[in-house]
Amino acid sequence: MESGVTQGSAMRSIGEMARDSGLSVSALRFYDGAGVFGPAWVDPQSGYRWYAPDQVADARLIARLRRVGLPLADISRVLGGPTEAAQLVLEGHLRRLEDGLADARRELSAVRTLIDLRENPMNLVAVTRLTVAAKELASALDAVRFAVGTDPQLPAVGGVLLEADGELLRLVATDRYRLAVAQVPPTGPAEGTMSVIAPTAFVDELRPLLDGAGEVRLLAEGDRLIATVGDRSVLGERVDQDYPDYRALIRLEPTHRLTLDTTHLREALAAGATRSTVRGQDGVAFELSVLAVSADGSFTVADPEGPADGLRVGVNRDFLLEAVAAGGGEQLVLELGGPIAPLAIRFPERADTFSLLMPTTLS
Repeated sequence: MESGVTQGSAMRSIGEMARDSGLSVSALRFYDGAGVFGPAWVDPQSGYRWYAPDQVADARLIARLRRVGLPLADISRVLGGPTEAAQLVLEGHLRRLEDGLADARRELSAVRTLIDLRENPMNLVAVTRLTVAAKELASALDAVRFAVGTDPQLPAVGGVLLEADGELLRLVATDRYRLAVAQVPPTGPAEGTMSVIAPTAFVDELRPLLDGAGEVRLLAEGDRLIATVGDRSVLGERVDQDYPDYRALIRLEPTHRLTLDTTHLREALAAGATRSTVRGQDGVAFELSVLAVSADGSFTVADPEGPADGLRVGVNRDFLLEAVAAGGGEQLVLELGGPIAPLAIRFPERADTFSLLMPTTLS
């Protein structure tokens, strides 16, 4: 490209671009190889990369995006998309960073408590008190109970995680193949913070007492759990395990977000059952259904042996039906991120209640 060389004083070598942009030479080569940011011209004989003057601004932008840890795919969206789309990407990344910081603060607070307990085991007992509406707690328990693990070899998932930070009570349940989350706001001031695993027996004893009740007083004191509804109390002992780190899973970036009628989805899954195949999971057989999104964005329950047209995600059909039933709404939002990414089931009427399913490989 003679013209590129004759403009020499304006064109920059890869070293000059590295100096002017703040990106290293190796980083520039990486972004070129990844198809995110390449040179304006490559000398066909020497292989030298040359960059145009108007590329400096984008290179400096990439350098700043790297500093805040923006993923590669999102960098491409910022560079190649319209301003509105770029702003949405940045807002989403900022939310993830803020959530990560909140998680770090929560973990460090727990670490400080553990250190204090190590030094003063007899003198320091963590106490948490909060009151929530019985109706709200019942709804939250119904939304997560189906996902509680039953494997005796995995006691950490054999209950419902209760997390309270003064502003919200979060309930989490998982059996490693699915995860359900719900939140309940306190009805008054709360004392202390809490992160305890309530055993299944405690949860199942408490749930019937909530129907028709007004408020529930929850107390976590050391290993003890007490839930008081009117003049009835349920006593339990926390599961002495560390709950799996679920927070990274719930910060998904779906590629498809579909609003579906729950009745139609159930009917589609029932109709698709005649085409489903049987798979095994921990020695237990289950029916595999394939959720498909075509190139035009339409959704179907597809034949597992059919052609791979568009996105196809395999799921345990019964797990999906249980997640839909737990939401209790007439509509749901199905979020898909790819054939091996967790899929989310959300409910428009209950923004803080959702569940995730781990997909099953189709090959």
